[in-house]
Amino acid sequence: MIYADNAATTKISATVLEKMLPFLQEQYGNASSQYSLGISAKCAVEQARQQVAVAIGAESSEIVFTSGGSESNSWVLSSVSNGHIITSSIEHYSVLDACHSLERNGIDVTYLPVDCKGRVSLDSIKEAIRSDTELVSIMLANNEIGAIQPIDEIREYLRERGILFHTDAVQAVGKIPVNVKELGVDLLTASSHKFNGAKGTGILYKRNGVSLPPLIFGGEQERGARAGTENVAGIVAAGYAISESVNDMTAMATKLSAFVQATICGIRAKIPSIVINGDENNHLPGIVNIVFDGVTGESLMHLLNLKGIFVSTSSACTSGNDKPSHVLMALGLTEQQAKSAIRISYGRYNNMNEVKIIVDTICNAYNKILAAK
Repeated sequence: MIYADNAATTKISATVLEKMLPFLQEQYGNASSQYSLGISAKCAVEQARQQVAVAIGAESSEIVFTSGGSESNSWVLSSVSNGHIITSSIEHYSVLDACHSLERNGIDVTYLPVDCKGRVSLDSIKEAIRSDTELVSIMLANNEIGAIQPIDEIREYLRERGILFHTDAVQAVGKIPVNVKELGVDLLTASSHKFNGAKGTGILYKRNGVSLPPLIFGGEQERGARAGTENVAGIVAAGYAISESVNDMTAMATKLSAFVQATICGIRAKIPSIVINGDENNHLPGIVNIVFDGVTGESLMHLLNLKGIFVSTSSACTSGNDKPSHVLMALGLTEQQAKSAIRISYGRYNNMNEVKIIVDTICNAYNKILAAK
């Protein structure tokens, strides 16, 4: 098996698994219980909160744990009750669908276009700002093409106008340096399973002073903002996983970037007609999205699957439907081009030998499909 869909999810780190297992077995106490077993669980949650805070340059009081990035994004968007929202056309569906729901309830939303490399321009934000604009939500890095947005430019403009700024950093945290103070955002979301933590644990950074209505009622967990018994094991995993990822970040980025370049060069040498989507100068390490002229991405994906190689055609959250990727369509691709793309996303446990096998298998599969036509 060669797993190359790390933008969808990652394998949990062996160290992280070792740290979380006790909280599924002998240290299984409820973190709200007042006896020693519960207090031990509560201490573990607070340690993880501090680990996350240190990793992204926040205060521990600014970190809230959720069930995932989608929940965190939905929480932020649903907090807007009567103002205007600005977002981009290539956001994750947890943002876009939340916006569509708000529109049905009378909230105005502006969806900004992106250029052919998948970047939002500051000028488009300036033009979209209104007197009642309450929130701007622009993802830090895109999950399909890896394009990194000019968050620092946007931040300066919004700060002067007192408009709340949220960024979906689910794909970025653990892969590139993310410091909330330097970014200047008010709200940021992340998800543990994207950086070798456990599924089911999300992170919401909420700058001190920013108010959000409670997401879930019924208890004082997460300082009354999100009631419900804490997922202690998952939270512990998130703390250790983010620390491990940040410590390894520089070396990992170098390795993953080399994998992407080897992939592009290797495939292009045999299939010169390929097109690389995204911005190669402002790009996450490890993700490459490629259009293969004359075949469908789905057919390539299935042939690779037969060889035990796992890649994707789009976001995991939209797989299974026949619609072209909204991200690729926003870049200006035709529907046929968008349906001819695959995403390869490398991670911590890949190696260069696997890259070579992926390149050879893709090229063979491509030629096989063309020959069958």
